[in-house]
Amino acid sequence: MAGTSDPLSPRAKLAVTAGKTAAAVSRAAGRGSGSVIGGRVALKLDPELLARLAQGLDVTLVSATNGKTTTTRLIAEALRAAGPVVSNALGANMPAGITSALADRDDEARFGVIEVDEKYLITVARETDPKCVALLNLSRDQLDRAAETRMLAEHWREGLTGTKAVVVANADDPLVVWAASSSPNVIWVAAGQMWKDDAWSCPSCGGVLQRPGDDWFCGECGFRRPTPSWALSGDQVLDPHGSAWPIHLQLPGRANRANAASSAAVAAVFGVPPHVALERMSHVQAVAGRYDTVQFQGRDLRLLLAKNPAGWLETFSLIDPPPTPVILSVNARSADGTDTSWLWDVDYSRLNGHPIFVLGDRKLDLAVRLEVANQNFQVCQNLDEAVRLAPPGRIEVIANYTAFQDLRRRVGN
Repeated sequence: MAGTSDPLSPRAKLAVTAGKTAAAVSRAAGRGSGSVIGGRVALKLDPELLARLAQGLDVTLVSATNGKTTTTRLIAEALRAAGPVVSNALGANMPAGITSALADRDDEARFGVIEVDEKYLITVARETDPKCVALLNLSRDQLDRAAETRMLAEHWREGLTGTKAVVVANADDPLVVWAASSSPNVIWVAAGQMWKDDAWSCPSCGGVLQRPGDDWFCGECGFRRPTPSWALSGDQVLDPHGSAWPIHLQLPGRANRANAASSAAVAAVFGVPPHVALERMSHVQAVAGRYDTVQFQGRDLRLLLAKNPAGWLETFSLIDPPPTPVILSVNARSADGTDTSWLWDVDYSRLNGHPIFVLGDRKLDLAVRLEVANQNFQVCQNLDEAVRLAPPGRIEVIANYTAFQDLRRRVGN
């Protein structure tokens, strides 16, 4: 491949071809994009293929519980100011999906911007030798599949010890700070943290964290919030020189402004100045269908993805005020995590005054939780019924991962 010092071996080329063929067959059969099965086939034929494909790229890895797909898209847009980019833009973020994305790279690609599942970050980092690693947040998610958050933070910390990569990390998340602190070159970003329920105890010693204002510290061992060099301040990003750069995103909400702040810090690592990076980010309208407003049965539906308590908390802050109708859809398939106990960690008081309609494979689990929360809701069999019953006005639709994909297919998005 152009730009690599070690061209692909015949075995690697065969693996790439076989993977693309498997992906094409999967798409033709209507079984999705084929990126995962294509990557699995390719890696079966050449287990070192991911490392080979990453050669010659300046790689950035993006990992977090929430916001990694959007942040990956924002960073990719920013870095295109400096050269061609390859990215797993559709969110297939485990080694197989990442391998498929890199196998489709343009020969002229200079940058690789890769979203990585939290569990696989260290594995992918070993394979791709990243120049930069962006760590956004850690909170409970898919506890049946992934480790408890403190264990994930420790895994990141051990894997990043002594890394050559520049680590761009959220100074407001104690778990992220603990994970990143083993790295010799960290850029701290004050990106904020709305959900704090996974970080009240010190990840260093287990003591109780104190949280005065925006600060946090452990009174027992001295572990504390580092001084950030980048910060989100309202609708602006503050750079290390104290200059303020306006954010003009089309994507809604504080969380996306935080994603933009972290993305600007990453772009600066590669020489893209903040005003250029943020201007390019402003052109992003939606990310893999998220935040899209679609027409369905004569109604406007805004599609919002949220898959865990922290994500639902942020998403509830985005929706239009009451009496805007809200559709909630929850599945518990393998891609979602089969444990729905997280529904009990969500603060549903933020939905007071909204008529709520409940869908999905686990609609009854959600209905029980909403009943306990004294919410006004109706259980529906499908999206068509929910839209028919909803009062006038735009409908906010919030769904977890596979439920979101089901809804997108139904509305033709």
